[in-house]
Amino acid sequence: MLRGDDMFLSSPPRKAVRFGGSVTDVLMKYKEGDSTDYELLKHQLFDPDIKDDQIINWLQEFRNAVNYLTKDFEQLVTIVLKLPWLDRSQDVREEYLAFLGNLVSAQTVYLRACLSMVISKFVPQRVIIREGGVDISDSEDEDESLPRRFETCHRALQIIARYVPSTPRFLHPILVEKFPFYNKSANALTGYLEMRLFWIQKFFSWLNEYDLTGFYCKCVLLLQVSAPRSDIEDAEEAAEQHEATGPVEEGLFDMDEDEEDKNTVSGAAGNDSMAHPVAERLDIIMSVVFAYIKDICYTNGAFDLNKTKDLYRDLIAVFDKLILPTHASCHVQYLIFYICSFKLGLAEAFLEHLWKKLQNPNNPAVIRQAAAGYMGSFLARAKFIPVVTLKACLDLLIPWLHQYIDHQGAGTKAFCDVALHGPFYSTCQAVFYTLVFRHRQLLDGNLKKGLAYLQNLNFERIVMCQLNPLKVCLPSVVNLFAAITRKYQLVFCYTIIERNNRQQLPVVRSSIGGDLVQTCTNPLDSFFPFDPYCLKRSKRVIDPLYQVWEDLSIQDLPDSQQPIKEAIDEDEEDDFLKGETPQNDGVIGMTPGSYDSSIWSPSSVGSPPLILYLKICPL
Repeated sequence: MLRGDDMFLSSPPRKAVRFGGSVTDVLMKYKEGDSTDYELLKHQLFDPDIKDDQIINWLQEFRNAVNYLTKDFEQLVTIVLKLPWLDRSQDVREEYLAFLGNLVSAQTVYLRACLSMVISKFVPQRVIIREGGVDISDSEDEDESLPRRFETCHRALQIIARYVPSTPRFLHPILVEKFPFYNKSANALTGYLEMRLFWIQKFFSWLNEYDLTGFYCKCVLLLQVSAPRSDIEDAEEAAEQHEATGPVEEGLFDMDEDEEDKNTVSGAAGNDSMAHPVAERLDIIMSVVFAYIKDICYTNGAFDLNKTKDLYRDLIAVFDKLILPTHASCHVQYLIFYICSFKLGLAEAFLEHLWKKLQNPNNPAVIRQAAAGYMGSFLARAKFIPVVTLKACLDLLIPWLHQYIDHQGAGTKAFCDVALHGPFYSTCQAVFYTLVFRHRQLLDGNLKKGLAYLQNLNFERIVMCQLNPLKVCLPSVVNLFAAITRKYQLVFCYTIIERNNRQQLPVVRSSIGGDLVQTCTNPLDSFFPFDPYCLKRSKRVIDPLYQVWEDLSIQDLPDSQQPIKEAIDEDEEDDFLKGETPQNDGVIGMTPGSYDSSIWSPSSVGSPPLILYLKICPL
């Protein structure tokens, strides 16, 4: 029997009942036009009652005939790859591993098929148990043979990689393709991530962190499509109402096969299960990946700077390629948030990376605006960002805004237009948002010195410029920024806000009737990527690092703006946006703060060159 490196040696044939000639003879006859034995061979391989000795006998002959198994015999090779080898005897498994090595070394055209077959074995299949005439769906997740099966699959991958050096290039997309999404249990998800993929990285030095982090991020992004924040929050609210009002009549046909996930995975976690089924899977994935990041960055409890830097670079590459261009992503970006909390130098490197994206006029406007949103949200929400770093970022952003205003001057483009000045408005909103969250830290310790710093930023010039950022930024941000700057006498915004309100002309929707108007409350189509985290299990990792919204006191708000405070208090645990960003196509009543519905999405825009870089701590 074959073992180890002797897989190219022939094993003695075993006695088994069979029909037709040898595999080599069958293949030669088929090429000559005689397909009788070929069809008989396929029929025997399809036999559900095929014995171990028969499988071994066929595999030995296939190994001797691998040079003939060209693309013309793809159908036959596909049948062999579907043989039930993994749950057979040790001899069958060893012979099959030897066959895989022979096949990919002689016919690399089957590399992807072999990899796909092996990776598919990492996901336990559903089995159907029939009880009382009813088919009950069950799972193999608790099968005691799983560790042995997974170890055999890893050996198969090692053997394939030994003979085909290009294996890593083909393996990564297959990992994504075979990922168990909606139709698998939560246990299958956890096992696929923890046991399968981590072992792959352990055994294969050529599969670096970039391959796995890219895989994780892509999987989360794909799941997010089916679980937007609003759907998750609605499901949680409905679950809370159901719990508060007591059980209602359960549907007779509520037979989702994954319903057991809520109890199976949560275990002692109790109420940590998510009501939304896709959110439950997202929560599991994020918990596993947070643990993966910590395991990479901490070796035996000690922080490993070199490994952390390598993983950070991989995450940044994935961020640029997948996360930054994804609008309204609400979970996967927290992987960057988490790793940046390990060392201040990483957080500052991330801010510098965003700054370079923002101030580079060669980048598309949508990327520059997204970078501004990430920068403002990160500065506002990350507890581990000290005041000195906060000031360093403001000292980059605000001079850039002033230079942008200087560059416009009294030219033909010096008017309020999102299409022309999108990055400018996004940066203004990032600055306003940051000040709303962090003004107390800027003023703590030495109020006089803090006020002098804020006054030197000259917010008045930004607010009163002809580009009129208060008209474009989100009303919730504008109103709170106006309240804070008025309290500390930095700038008086309400005159401009009222003037902007008067300039909004109502448009009656006659097709509906009444006095409803359609208005754009978010002309920038902006969102805050580090809005409150809403996945219960993995939230425990983020909570200690996260700056929650602290309501302003009544003294912070002028009398005319106190109704804003009432809206804020509707949900004490959420931020002042209540976890949502207004959409562009909302239909609202005629209220102050309405915006011109003719303002559309931003396009490319130029800006004055400004070469300023954040001086970060060495990594």
